[in-house]
Amino acid sequence: MTGLTVLLPPSETKREGGDPERTLDLRALSFPELAAERAAVITAARSVSSEESSARAALKLGPKSIAERLRNLELDTSGTMAAIDRYTGVLYDPLDAQQADDGTRSWWFGHVIVQSAMFGPIGAGDPIPAYRLSHDSRLGTVRLGSHWPGPAARALASLPEGLVLDLRSEGYRQLGPVTGAIAPRVVSVDGSGRRKALNHWNKTAKGRLVALLGRTSASVESMDELVDWAAANGVVFERADGGWDLVAESLEPLAV
Repeated sequence: MTGLTVLLPPSETKREGGDPERTLDLRALSFPELAAERAAVITAARSVSSEESSARAALKLGPKSIAERLRNLELDTSGTMAAIDRYTGVLYDPLDAQQADDGTRSWWFGHVIVQSAMFGPIGAGDPIPAYRLSHDSRLGTVRLGSHWPGPAARALASLPEGLVLDLRSEGYRQLGPVTGAIAPRVVSVDGSGRRKALNHWNKTAKGRLVALLGRTSASVESMDELVDWAAANGVVFERADGGWDLVAESLEPLAV
C-alpha cells in the first residue's frame, strides 16, 4: 500500500466530553505495539497530577489551568472521542472536524497521524480522553525526550510507502523521528517577493492545508504529485533552500 501520510502535532487545548460508554482502551489505538510505553507515561502523568504542587511544576500549569491536572487522574474513566475531534486551537479549528462530511473524515482517519506526548503516535480516528501533557512536561523518571523517540520511530517506520508530510513542530518531531519525511516551512510572501517564516500563524496554514486535503480526498504518493495537487487547488508549494516552502497566502490571506 502506498499513499500520503500527514503527521500533525497535538494541541494543548482540547475539547471536553466524549462518549461515556467508550473509555480509553490502549489496544484500540493505532500502533498497539506501543501499549507498554503508553502505560508508563500514563502512570507517570497520573503520579505528578495527584497534587497541585507537583502538577504545577511538571505540567507547567498556572492558576487558571491547574484544574486540567484532574484530566490525568480520570484517563481510564472519562469518555473518549476521535483525536481529530478532541484537539482544538489554531491548527485544528480550521478543520472544523465535527462538522466535516463522512468522506473528509474518512480521508483524515486513513491519512493523518498525531504525535501525542501522552500516547505517542495515534491515528486521527483513535478514541482518546482529554488529558494534559506536552512534549516538554517533566514526569520524574519518565523523560519524554528519551522515552518516545526509539519506540515511536520504529512504529512510524511501518507507515505505508509513499510521501510522509511532516507538519509537526520541532518538539514533537523529536519524539518520533521519521527518516525521509518532508517538513515544509510555512512562509508569508509580501508584495516584493520577500519571504518571512511564520511562527504562530503557521499552524493556521497547516490546518487549512489538512482540511483541503481531506475535502478533496487527495490521492498523492510523492512530492511531485503533492505539488500538482496543490497547483490544481490554488495552493503554492515551492522549492527553497534545499527544502520546500508552503506559501500561507495561498491558503487564504492570514493576518501576520
